[in-house]
Amino acid sequence: MNAPDNTSALSSATGNKQIYAITDSQLMPGEHLIQKSELALQAGLAFLQYRRKGGTEDERQHEAGQLLALCRQYQTPLIINDDLELAMAIDADGVHLGQSDGSLKEARQRLGNDKIIGTTCHDSLQLAEQAIQDGASYIAFGRFFPSNTKPGASPAPLSLLTEARARFDCPIVAIGGINLDNARQVTEMGADFVAVVHTVFASDQPDQQVYRLQHTLNKVESA
Repeated sequence: MNAPDNTSALSSATGNKQIYAITDSQLMPGEHLIQKSELALQAGLAFLQYRRKGGTEDERQHEAGQLLALCRQYQTPLIINDDLELAMAIDADGVHLGQSDGSLKEARQRLGNDKIIGTTCHDSLQLAEQAIQDGASYIAFGRFFPSNTKPGASPAPLSLLTEARARFDCPIVAIGGINLDNARQVTEMGADFVAVVHTVFASDQPDQQVYRLQHTLNKVESA
C-alpha cells in the first residue's frame, strides 16, 4: 500500500539519517531541553519530536518555538507529539498522533499535504493500513524491547517489521527500548528509523550517543 506523496519529501529531508529523537521533560528539565536538543541536532537527527506531558499551554508553545528555531538551523524536521493545535500554532513540520489523539484524517485535512503526520500503530498491521489510507506520512510500531518511557506498553514482535516492510510502501519507525545493543535488530528487520528517548537524552553527552547509534546503524547499511 502506498503512502501519501509527502513521504518522498520526508525522505529528502532526512537524507541517510535514521535517528528519531524524542524529548523528555524529566530527562531535560528547564534549560537542558534546549542544550541537549542542540547537541543531538549537531550530531545529526532524522527528526526531533517535542513531547511534554503537563505544563501550561504557554510553556509548551514557548519551548516548542525554541526547538523549532533550532531545528530550522540544523535543517531537521520538528514533530509535535499529540498536539495538533500546537503544531499549527508554531507552524511545526508535523505532528505525531497516538490512537487516542484525534482523527488522523482530520489532521491531514487541516495541515495540508506538505506536513508530516506520524501515527502509533502498536503491534497492528490493520491500524497501519488504516493510517496510510487516512494520510499518514510514516507509521510507528512498538514497543519492541522493555521501555523506560512506557513500561506498560504491550510488546510487539520484531517479525512485525518485516511484515510491514513487505506490505506497505511507507516509512516505518520502530520505538520502545531501543539502544546501542539492539538498534541493528530493528533496522535489519525493516525499520527505516529508530525512535529513542533515554538512549540519547539520559546522557550528559547526547551528541556522542547519536554518533554511536548512527555508527551502529551504518553497519547495517554496509553489511
